[in-house]
Amino acid sequence: MGCTRAIYACRKIIDHFVQSGNTINMCALDLSKAFDKVNHHALFIKLMNTKYPGDIINNTGKFLCCMSYVKRDFTWSATFQINFGVRQGSVLAPFLFAVYLDDLSKLCTPTDSCYIILYADDIL
Repeated sequence: MGCTRAIYACRKIIDHFVQSGNTINMCALDLSKAFDKVNHHALFIKLMNTKYPGDIINNTGKFLCCMSYVKRDFTWSATFQINFGVRQGSVLAPFLFAVYLDDLSKLCTPTDSCYIILYADDIL
């Protein structure tokens, strides 16, 4: 939803526990290059296991399908398919990355006093 929303959610959680007299331990991870490491096949399987309609999943699969080639001097390589990464700067990229990391967020639950806030390629 945005950086402001992530900071707000983090602040509310911290305030809740500090007002109760508890100590907060926080870890911030910057998953640099994480968008480049998303496996398209694994992401597609995770999308199929969600409640999203099939046409949205199929269109997302088409969005992920990307072909490329290499140019050196005046010579072009054969085209090849790119099977990893989500397009950075895309509106869908943070959402797809969150779907990809959703299993991680299921490891922590508020009943365990453990919260995970996913924002773009950062985790709090």
